[in-house]
Amino acid sequence: MKAAVGDQIVIESMHLDEPRRIGTIVALRHEDGSPPYVVRWEGQEHETLVFPGPDARIVARHPA
Repeated sequence: MKAAVGDQIVIESMHLDEPRRIGTIVALRHEDGSPPYVVRWEGQEHETLVFPGPDARIVARHPA
């Protein structure tokens, strides 16, 4: 998984009663775009360090 600052990360819920989480990648820890990522989640004002699992996908800000 590779990402760039400004890309979105989408994490699908593992449970029916939980919504998917969508956030914007605001910083990278590795120059090659590999995880972990610093993410600001929609509807929240804090940032978290994210190590994406198999339920996550990246949506490029500027598709190639």
